[in-house]
Amino acid sequence: MARKPKKGAGQQGEPSPSTEEAPNEQPGELELDSTTHTSHPINLVHQENVEVEHTGVTEEKQKIKKTKIKGTLFNELVVTEASDEARELYNQSRFGQALEDGKIQLSLLEALYLIEKGKLEIYDGKKALDKDVFLKKAKKCEPNFWIRYIVFKDIRNRGYIIKTALKFGADFRIYDRGVKPGEDHARWVVYPIHEGEQLTWHEFAAKNRVAHSTKKRLMLGIVDDEGDVSYWECRWIRP
Repeated sequence: MARKPKKGAGQQGEPSPSTEEAPNEQPGELELDSTTHTSHPINLVHQENVEVEHTGVTEEKQKIKKTKIKGTLFNELVVTEASDEARELYNQSRFGQALEDGKIQLSLLEALYLIEKGKLEIYDGKKALDKDVFLKKAKKCEPNFWIRYIVFKDIRNRGYIIKTALKFGADFRIYDRGVKPGEDHARWVVYPIHEGEQLTWHEFAAKNRVAHSTKKRLMLGIVDDEGDVSYWECRWIRP
């Protein structure tokens, strides 16, 4: 129990608790007596801050859930609903191809990437498809899908826009950072290859000719068994 102050203590030169010298104490150096009650408001403030922070996280999760885009699987393509969120993905990051009715047509690679990012949910008719079921269907539709997807995902995560390049005779075309299709030409054509796959000199020369004829650089994306990618750029050199 705290002792009661003696009468007249303030007249003997000893500062009482109500004097004006208390503000001179430095923050963090104040030692609270075990009988003080100020510790309770401190704990309440701390709990209130934690509660507000938790509420903010919950609201953010709800916001993400509400903005998820719906898409429908059509054989080897996915077509989204006509929504602002879908158009934003196209306008900002050039995911898919814009259709006249306001919908966005996505490749299977783009759709899987957006599923993993939590931005897209796929339906086959009225049935919702989870990631594993969608991946099985994609592998049946496209040969070498998983190796191609690893390269696609890695390039996207690095901040580049990557699109298919079938009309060039390659798997992908890649644009420089900050460049969107239509603003400038792609810089590279890319061929994803597993590290155990054999590539003949004839096949290698054919890929070089494709890159040279389209005025792009040839890049090979070598995927190892752990899913890591190494990139090799090849160029023509005139002696």
